[in-house]
Amino acid sequence: MRKPVAATLLLFSSPAMAAGTTAGFEMGGRYGRFDPVVSQYNQSGELFRIDGHCQSSCTLFLGIRNVCVSRGATLLFHAAHDRSGNASPSNTEHMLNAYNPALREYVTSHHYMDTLAFHAIPGRDMIRKFGYRECPRR
Repeated sequence: MRKPVAATLLLFSSPAMAAGTTAGFEMGGRYGRFDPVVSQYNQSGELFRIDGHCQSSCTLFLGIRNVCVSRGATLLFHAAHDRSGNASPSNTEHMLNAYNPALREYVTSHHYMDTLAFHAIPGRDMIRKFGYRECPRR
């Protein structure tokens, strides 16, 4: 029996394919892609891994209560913007609310969230300086 190609492609291209990791979310994007994932993992309590490159809205995953960060990850922070590309204080506040108090204080006091320029923080610093849990080895 032949499976419908469209259904197979949909299954393998959905966020479920990358369940539990930042895979497929690395480059950020609109909150509408990220907030449901944060909610889903907060409800389930399942482990969520931040691996590799994670920029912009991808950092919203730091708001998952059972999140871990890989030492080799790189997280990039900046002010959030509106659909016109202008910095948006309310959208930036949404991002800041996902961060723990130590990280929130750091990115705010160092003005990471004031402009659209990217500021990188390595995973090892997210663990050591800001208290995020290190991911278990696979």
